[in-house]
Amino acid sequence: MVKIRRALISVSDKTGILDFAKELTRFGVEILSTGGTAKILRDNNLPVKEVSEYTGFPEMLDGRVKTLHPKIHGGLLALRDKPEHMRSLKEHDIGLIDMVVVNLYPFEKTSQKPGVKIEEVIENIDIGGPSMLRSAAKNHKFVAVICNPASYNSVVEELEKNNGSLSEDLMRELAIDVFNHTSRYDNAIYGYLRNYFKPQSGSRGLPRELNLFFEKIQDLRYGENPHQKAAFYKEKGKDKGLINLKQLQGKELSFNNILDLNSAWELAREFNGPAAVIVKHNNPCGAAEDKTLEKAFLAAHKCDPLSAFGGIVALNRRVDLKAGKAIAKSGFLECVIAPGFDKAVLDLFKNKKNLRLLELNDTAPIDEPELKRVSGGLLAQDKNLQTLDLSSLKIISKKKPTKKELESLIFGWKVAKHVKSNAIVLTQGTKTVGIGAGQMSRVDSVKIARFKSGKLSRNSSLSSDAFFPKADAIIEAAKAGVKAIIQPGGSISDDEIIKACDKHKIAMVFTGIRHFKH
Repeated sequence: MVKIRRALISVSDKTGILDFAKELTRFGVEILSTGGTAKILRDNNLPVKEVSEYTGFPEMLDGRVKTLHPKIHGGLLALRDKPEHMRSLKEHDIGLIDMVVVNLYPFEKTSQKPGVKIEEVIENIDIGGPSMLRSAAKNHKFVAVICNPASYNSVVEELEKNNGSLSEDLMRELAIDVFNHTSRYDNAIYGYLRNYFKPQSGSRGLPRELNLFFEKIQDLRYGENPHQKAAFYKEKGKDKGLINLKQLQGKELSFNNILDLNSAWELAREFNGPAAVIVKHNNPCGAAEDKTLEKAFLAAHKCDPLSAFGGIVALNRRVDLKAGKAIAKSGFLECVIAPGFDKAVLDLFKNKKNLRLLELNDTAPIDEPELKRVSGGLLAQDKNLQTLDLSSLKIISKKKPTKKELESLIFGWKVAKHVKSNAIVLTQGTKTVGIGAGQMSRVDSVKIARFKSGKLSRNSSLSSDAFFPKADAIIEAAKAGVKAIIQPGGSISDDEIIKACDKHKIAMVFTGIRHFKH
């Protein structure tokens, strides 16, 4: 047990600090403090000694130097059971400090303010706070260290139970919390400064080391299968993306729901006009862009109504009543995600208790590395934010695509980017009519897309996420009635592919951009 006789309190987050300090005073603890914390305690008639008075050295450099002093760190780091340490303290007139209550400058909150200047962000890098926390945590056998207001109650309970003393078990737990807290804090600083200054180091600008910190947002119903536990985590310091989902109705989300919602939302925000996307098993089974959200949804659903059953719908506009009624008539769906829902739509769906309605307003793409777990490690890559430069498109066939065909090809190319490889997308205008996804051979993806589209494959446009290794897929496309194809090019068989297109009077456009999605 450690008897708490002197505590140093210096907090940015002052939640609960006044009540906690009152409890310490009740146990006869002397309180040292700084700046705003000292003022709050003093204004509430609590006895407090300024750190500058205790050390005999004033705060300086606009408050950058306050607690970096031997009288502070000597009092924290001295081993009470080591005679030579105690003799050194006596020789230099340094008293013991038994508790540190510190939380850090609000770096993350400051760095996320709109329009914040780098100078303000830099000033919110705490120096003295982490130093005191680490000193106290290192010496946790003799010093209690508290970095989280949520810990105040458990500390007070132990002080009550042990007549002003704390157990070694609690001191160890508090110390572990500190090192977790300071490591997250440093990582937030590292992440911000790296993103701000963008140093050119590592593999294509990716960092040599990844230090990732996540906090749980919620437990999920289950993982990919009911026997697997699952949870949804937010990366510390991030405030955009799917983490801002607001569930308006429906049962608890599952692991698969989150994955499908992300895939659907990523595709829906590719389009400028009203658009609807339906995703099943992490693949689009229908997508459309039209003049109204209602028309877009109906076209997306028509692409593959069988696969749409139990799917995830994403819309890039606020859902009005016409679109809501179209969705309601379409059959069973797991989730609908959109930037918002009119009240009439919420009333329309309120009796569908199992349908999850989710609101998300983050429509801009987020430039962040994509991470994938492998056994014993992690893969990282830049996010695929590549867009088409229309001036760089190469028409390499004798037949030129019409203006409408080119529009359809570009729409299909955007969809193919979000379809698992090998990906083939058949389109009529800005509507998908058949999607072949995730096949081991490209010709099989063409066959599946043709089968899904039925008669709508006649006069359609075809988008491929990667080049064609052989002409067999072109022959299959010709049988389907495809009139124009967009693909990256770059195959050793390109000449053969172009000849096949010319033979079947198919226009072909090269993008030079591959869109594999594994």
